[in-house]
Amino acid sequence: MVDNGYRYRKGAPLEEYFYNTGKALGSIHRLSKEYHPEHRRASYFDKFNMDYIGKLIPDQYSELKEAIARRISAFQELPVDEDGFGLVHFDFCDGNYHVDMSSGDITVFDFDNCIYCWYMFDLAHVWTHGVGWCMQERDPKKRIAFMDHYFETVLEGYRTETDVAPELLEKLPLFIDMTLVELLVDEFECAEREGELPDDEDIGIPMQILIHDVPYSGMGEQW
Repeated sequence: MVDNGYRYRKGAPLEEYFYNTGKALGSIHRLSKEYHPEHRRASYFDKFNMDYIGKLIPDQYSELKEAIARRISAFQELPVDEDGFGLVHFDFCDGNYHVDMSSGDITVFDFDNCIYCWYMFDLAHVWTHGVGWCMQERDPKKRIAFMDHYFETVLEGYRTETDVAPELLEKLPLFIDMTLVELLVDEFECAEREGELPDDEDIGIPMQILIHDVPYSGMGEQW
């Protein structure tokens, strides 16, 4: 999609792309639920814990650290069972799959970040990467309406392969925050490797969303 200038295949509705995206992700999760590895990958809290994050993020970002600590505490209350928690892609986005412009079929790659986490993380990641389709819309009600339609179409495709627990789906805003925590941790890790602080341009919006408890990445707010 990136290489094609975010133009979908000629003559096909964009909803087909949303549906196929959900179907491809559902296929991965269906297979994950059947998979019993010989060598286990890392699990979410192996990395996303305040012992590690507290040392990674400098104290000058104390408000952000407190906001992330609140989220980590909430994540620890989520149920961990085979239906809702397993091996996920953890970077499922349009930069990590090809779209066949003759058929609409999606081929996923780059499984390097696979980790044991909630399947809802991948779905929330799809949600956050869908906001680009309505970012030019100034009316927050119309943005939210678009996102509702977009995500319902993704879920239609997803459910042809596997299901998602309703009690986890209801916590979509919390899982969206989980994707923002992952994004911020990655930015601070990259900056640390360079011996510097992350650019405010890269972390400013997600940081303020977490600090001020703004749901749905601010898509329902008046800009």
